[in-house]
Amino acid sequence: MEISGFTIVRNATQLDFPLEASLRSVLPVVSELIVNVGASEDDTLERVCAIGDPKLRVLQTTWNLRRGPAMLADETQRAMAGCSSAWGIYIQADEVFADGGAERVREAIERCDADPRVEGILVDYQHFYGGFDTVARNRKWYRREVRAVRLGREADVRSFRDAQGFRVGPNQRHIRAVSSGAIMHHYGWARPDWALQAKWDENRARHLGDGASSDVLSRLPWIPGIEPFTGEHPASMREWIAARRTDTPLVAPRRFHRQHVRLHASLLVERLTGWRPFEFRNYDEVRREPVT
Repeated sequence: MEISGFTIVRNATQLDFPLEASLRSVLPVVSELIVNVGASEDDTLERVCAIGDPKLRVLQTTWNLRRGPAMLADETQRAMAGCSSAWGIYIQADEVFADGGAERVREAIERCDADPRVEGILVDYQHFYGGFDTVARNRKWYRREVRAVRLGREADVRSFRDAQGFRVGPNQRHIRAVSSGAIMHHYGWARPDWALQAKWDENRARHLGDGASSDVLSRLPWIPGIEPFTGEHPASMREWIAARRTDTPLVAPRRFHRQHVRLHASLLVERLTGWRPFEFRNYDEVRREPVT
């Protein structure tokens, strides 16, 4: 079964994305990987081309920065449109599948392909925050998200808002998805202080426009739900991580804010029951009968 992969990237070096590890974590399970490379102020295009895998198909594009957060959905849609398969696996440039994760997604696609109810495949997330040994786990950080979708006009799956997830059709119906059990590592808030500042500046400009002031981000704010990471990083990430470890704290000292009360309450409920109150989901989970 042929499956496409797709992603978007721009200014990967300025933002210190683990670009090579990200792309290589999905390449083994796809027949093509569409990489929408926006015009950059660094060597992003050269880094993509240097991977040298014949499965890579590069789209050189110019992104409309005036579109704000919707720009990311626009460009993700353009990458999706370049795919030639009935299914596509999506990855963002600061995400890397855990070892074996992409294979589990492919297996889930193969199991569900004949079930018309299933439009997407879910993966579980580890959101690294302030370093490589701590993760953020409160209801503001999604536990699961769709990272494989049916493609084509008939499916009508669309990248949603800032390209975190997907919706279906012009009415933006929740996509129907099943869990794969695969794990995705998200390193967006675990990079060195200079890269976090660049990310902070870009996010402010995207949401507030070119006139947004560039605040200095001395440290990431402390938030409820920061926990130790006890698992393993992907093998392809270990050298990248070792080069970026630092003794400088990237998270500010613990400080109470009134808005933390609700997060503390929802964390307590989740620890006691496994249910996460007010959890945002882009999808509706499909329950399938086990194969006997």
